[in-house]
Amino acid sequence: MPGHSEIRVLPHTPEQMFDLVADVARYPDFLPWCLGARVRPKGDVLFAELTIGFKMIRERYTSKVVLDRANGVIDVTYLEGPFRYLTNRWRFRPVPDGVEVDFLVDFEFRSPLLQAVIGTWFDDAVHRMVRAFETRARELYSGNIG
Repeated sequence: MPGHSEIRVLPHTPEQMFDLVADVARYPDFLPWCLGARVRPKGDVLFAELTIGFKMIRERYTSKVVLDRANGVIDVTYLEGPFRYLTNRWRFRPVPDGVEVDFLVDFEFRSPLLQAVIGTWFDDAVHRMVRAFETRARELYSGNIG
């Protein structure tokens, strides 16, 4: 499956966006297709079990989320579930207008059926996810820096 990377400048601080993305337990509140989240923190590492679903499809997967606040990076490493692989990285850099958010996601399902279904709407799904984070940031931070 082709990956997706995107860079956006948002009117928030790097710390605000880092906190929003790091709050994995809240993903079901705003992220499309995220039906549930269980998070076990261990210092700067989270072990997150997410349940994702779309129509009749429901899958659960576990990942390791490394929070590198000093460098403004969140790395997600796939541990177990329906994927052949999953890579996800967020990088937050201060810019004059707020924060530059650099987002990368790449994954492939083990199941050819799931892969075929996801492949047909992958780009739309990723764009919806990115917009969901932007909308959540706007709701939480009112579009103001700091």
